[in-house]
Amino acid sequence: MEETVNSSLNSANRQIARSAGTVMIAMVFSQIIGLVATSLTGSTFGAGLQNDAFYAANRFPDILFNLIAGGALASAFIPTFSGLLAQEKREQAWKLASSIVNFLLLLLTSIAILSEIFAPQLVRYIIAPGFAASPEKLELTITLLRIQLPSAIIFGVSGLLMGILNTHQHFLLPALAPSMYKLGWIFGILVLSPSMGITGLAWGVVIGAGFHLLVQLPSFLKLPHRNYTVILDWKDATVREVGRLMAPRLLGVAAVQLNFWLNTFLASHQPEGSVAGLNWGFALMIMPQAAIAQSVAIASLPMFSRQVALGKLDEMRSSLVSTLRSVLFLAVPATVGLLMVGRPLVAAIFQRNEFSTHSTEMVTWALFWYSTGLIGHCVVEIVSRAFYALHDTKTPVMVSVATMSLNYGFSLLFSYLFSQWGWFPHGGLALANSLATFLEMLILLWFMRKHLSGLKIRGLLTGVGTAGLAVLPMIAGLWIWNSLSGNTSVFIQAGVGVIIGSILYLTILLLLKPPEILSMGRMLKQRILRR
Repeated sequence: MEETVNSSLNSANRQIARSAGTVMIAMVFSQIIGLVATSLTGSTFGAGLQNDAFYAANRFPDILFNLIAGGALASAFIPTFSGLLAQEKREQAWKLASSIVNFLLLLLTSIAILSEIFAPQLVRYIIAPGFAASPEKLELTITLLRIQLPSAIIFGVSGLLMGILNTHQHFLLPALAPSMYKLGWIFGILVLSPSMGITGLAWGVVIGAGFHLLVQLPSFLKLPHRNYTVILDWKDATVREVGRLMAPRLLGVAAVQLNFWLNTFLASHQPEGSVAGLNWGFALMIMPQAAIAQSVAIASLPMFSRQVALGKLDEMRSSLVSTLRSVLFLAVPATVGLLMVGRPLVAAIFQRNEFSTHSTEMVTWALFWYSTGLIGHCVVEIVSRAFYALHDTKTPVMVSVATMSLNYGFSLLFSYLFSQWGWFPHGGLALANSLATFLEMLILLWFMRKHLSGLKIRGLLTGVGTAGLAVLPMIAGLWIWNSLSGNTSVFIQAGVGVIIGSILYLTILLLLKPPEILSMGRMLKQRILRR
């Protein structure tokens, strides 16, 4: 009996690892495309009025999508849909999917139309009141907001398709969808903006959202037993279950998105370039977070949900710990790398044409303080998915609301202190986010340990200790390299720094031989032998 359980657990862990590997490769590709898009945005428009207006306008559709579809609905829909499929209730599963898609289209379209009408009031009183001092920036933000609003509707449907495909263990095309979005972004810069200015970039966002949806359609249309119908069945028990799970999660996502709005609100009153600096700093931090944690979280949620649906909580507990250890082995060196190679990395990506040395300093400052929270962001991404698989959206929401409430206070405190110390105040906003996320991580782990009657915390601490030991030579090597490479090209500083840090960390990690590294080696060996 024990051998059967172990075999099932190993199979589940291998499935998560294989799926995460596929998603990770696709996400790394997407991050590279995103890096090109970000670099072009900075070098074309600089970190001034135009990008401040663009990112302030872009924030609202992004909040709208994450509030309704990207965060709240997906976390409620996928566990329910996956559970029905695991129990072979395919007809009921597709009836649920149809109702949710139709509900989503109706709601997002209605909100987008109202937002188009009241865009001036949204910008002036909610999104960026600080822009009122500059009529040109205010009007530009209103125009850019109106252009980008349809992207929220497209992303809503596309995000739900992504969840359906992931539940069917289709990961490649959904993981490539973000790169298609960024290709639309690049198209807006290179093709549209020469004649349209930054409004061309806004249209590129809408085109990219369309690409994000279209790239997933081939896989979706090939799904077995697919049966979409035009219904809104509010009486269906599974639809009500999604609504029940979504309600508290909606509050949690609202707290997070309110924090992003608060950052934009406060940064709009700070020196010019603060809004763009925060956005780019967060975007650079979130790139390794997406490749490391989001890829694993996307792959693990359907498996966690399946284990819960079949009553295999012991397996889920072991899978969760193994997944967290694997994520920590990647997040720890990524944090050190961003902290120590951040400035040449920012300069290599952005500093040309309209992007000045001052702009580089603004982005680097935000990136430094955001990077201190990378580990917290990665762990929260995984643990929150485990709660959703357990059909518990209340606990992570309560924790998120509490920590984000602290974040509001931290933001005001740290930005004030940074100003008093003569530092860029937007760095205080980034530090507030990192500290709040770290606290959220600790509290979520504590609740999950109670939820699962134990979580093998010693195994997690051992993983942290192993990663910490392996990263020490990396810190020393990067410190020496930074001391010697001050007069070299920023491309050499950043590129060689990444190579040196990676080699030193991987070498020590291989010598320490943690189980996750040995398991990965066995998987690679099996793939090579099969081929």
